[in-house]
Amino acid sequence: MSQKLVDRSPSLKRLRDEGYDLRMLGNHVAVGSVPYVNANREIQRGVILSTLELAQNQVKKPDDHTVWFAGGVPCDKNGASLNKIVIDTTVHTPVNDLTVHCRFSSKPTDGNGYPDYYAKLTTYIRILTHEAQAIDSSVTASVFPVVPSDNVDTPFKYFDTASSRAGIDAIATKIALPRIAIVGLGGTGSYVLDLVAKTSVREIHLFDDDEFSQHSAFRCPGAVGLEELISGLKKVDRYATIYSKLHAGVIAHAYRITPANVQELLAMQFVFLCLDGGELKDTIMGELERADIAFVDVGMGIIREEGRLGGILRVTSSTARKRDHIRSKNRISFAPAVGKNEYSTNIQVAELNALNAALAVLKWKKMFGFYHDLKQEHHTTFVVETNKLGNEDFP
Repeated sequence: MSQKLVDRSPSLKRLRDEGYDLRMLGNHVAVGSVPYVNANREIQRGVILSTLELAQNQVKKPDDHTVWFAGGVPCDKNGASLNKIVIDTTVHTPVNDLTVHCRFSSKPTDGNGYPDYYAKLTTYIRILTHEAQAIDSSVTASVFPVVPSDNVDTPFKYFDTASSRAGIDAIATKIALPRIAIVGLGGTGSYVLDLVAKTSVREIHLFDDDEFSQHSAFRCPGAVGLEELISGLKKVDRYATIYSKLHAGVIAHAYRITPANVQELLAMQFVFLCLDGGELKDTIMGELERADIAFVDVGMGIIREEGRLGGILRVTSSTARKRDHIRSKNRISFAPAVGKNEYSTNIQVAELNALNAALAVLKWKKMFGFYHDLKQEHHTTFVVETNKLGNEDFP
């Protein structure tokens, strides 16, 4: 189905957004998976087919009130033919690979015809579904099928029906940046990727030299099977394989950002810094600041006290509007990680990683106009013990 054509037609877009199995077959439009009753009072599924009126590649008002049906001759709940709409039972093939078994007619009573294809097709869908629901009330034609993307302007492997149904396509394009980077794919970085991969950013560059170890499985989105814990598999390679199923622009770099290669980040329009240690942050941030590239740095300080955990999550932003707070207020530590045994003292829990990532992605989306940002804070903290969210460092 041509998604661009559907997007230009409010009636076809509404059919797709409401979960109908919409198909474009030549100069016809079809809806599949429509439930109906056969002569044995069994519920089957068929296809309603209509000619499609086009002019200059735009969908016009239907010029005919009839449709064809593929799947048999529908009946009412008692197994009797639906003669009130069936006007012809000639079997033929009006389009390639679709043989129809009858033709329906249900003309609008106002004499003006159907105003659009939504009204036309749903009229026949309701008639057939009504009889099927008299036998099984749970059946529906809204099956929400997978819709492959045919749009070269999107990085997604299949169509973003979530944004379309919500009517936020135009807002979503505000974060369709050419390139962003996630530096560090630990607990928080992996959740950042999970959220960013659902956006229309063209390229998502992943930088990390760590292997995906057993403890990593308890700090990342999704479930990891025992067979997936392959020795030597880099985090970025694993995540690129997984998220490339959805997003075509996930690019793995199985190495750390260092003073020798930090210039690679200068091709980005935004950077998420999700590093455990701070020894490289000063160099990275200095280069990003000089290149006037906005970034967000995340951090967690979780401690064990009296048999319970507490601490603070941090999201610190740097933009052209404000950068001085990072060093003048010591918002970010440039100290190195605690060493090889860091996971015994650097406590991280999946829900806190996920929350830290969500706060960082929210801030990124605010920066580019996806969300309202009345405060424009550049430093946010969340205190676990008090559930308090604090905002500081305003422009």
